[in-house]
Amino acid sequence: MLHKATIFIILTTIMLTISCSGGEMEQKKVTYNSLKDIPDAAWEKLSPKKIFFGHQSVGFNIIDGIQDLMKEYPQIKLNIVETSDSKKFNSGIFAHSRVGKNTEPDTKIADFAKYIDQGIGENADAAFLKFCYVDMLSISNAQQVFDEYAKAMQDLKDRHRDLAVIHFTVPLTTNEKAWKLWIKNILGRKDIQKPTDNMRRNQYNELLIEKYKGKEPVFDIANLESTYPDGSRSTFAYEGKTYYSLVPEYTDDGGHLNAQGRKRVAAQLLITLINEI
Repeated sequence: MLHKATIFIILTTIMLTISCSGGEMEQKKVTYNSLKDIPDAAWEKLSPKKIFFGHQSVGFNIIDGIQDLMKEYPQIKLNIVETSDSKKFNSGIFAHSRVGKNTEPDTKIADFAKYIDQGIGENADAAFLKFCYVDMLSISNAQQVFDEYAKAMQDLKDRHRDLAVIHFTVPLTTNEKAWKLWIKNILGRKDIQKPTDNMRRNQYNELLIEKYKGKEPVFDIANLESTYPDGSRSTFAYEGKTYYSLVPEYTDDGGHLNAQGRKRVAAQLLITLINEI
């Protein structure tokens, strides 16, 4: 039997612990790995959040994927609006807008920063910029583009302390066989994807993951695009090194996401938003 003095000490310790925590026990953050595991309460918590997504064409694929999933999961209630108007951020919204010009990543960074600074940053809970695969080509300087991106995002976070910035890797393209590229070249096709383009995208993505993974939210779209449903990866070798490429089944043109690809990416983006904001 416990001595009265011992019981008193135990009860006093419990009361002090509760008092110091404001009367509430600390709750461990729950993370989810599948849409099917997410309870309605978590979707209800996400619904009033204010989110801004800057993108171009693959971004529209992702938005279409989210809308596909909203039909399958009626508990997902997001107010998806194409806008960069900060006045629209007076209630729950998943706003998205074109930013910059394709093949010119600096213009996308500048546009994204402009919209954030024009009022979105003071009202939004989270924001993210996604480059297109055409923004990172064999002629691109991956280090230079990443340095510019990282500096701009840090500056935005310094100016908007309550804004969560989610960092996106660069999307990939399929890596077609040499004979297919040769035929396309003979036919004058302009949509030829060079292995060195994907190599440069991989280089950029390695820089981004090295800097942010485990420290700030990262959405690794390249990983999702290059992973088959069975978990294996779509890869190619170039100059003795292995790189990742887009799974052919996720696209109809070698770069943009088809119905299967967009739902795969959209599902994981929703899970990321649930887990991070």
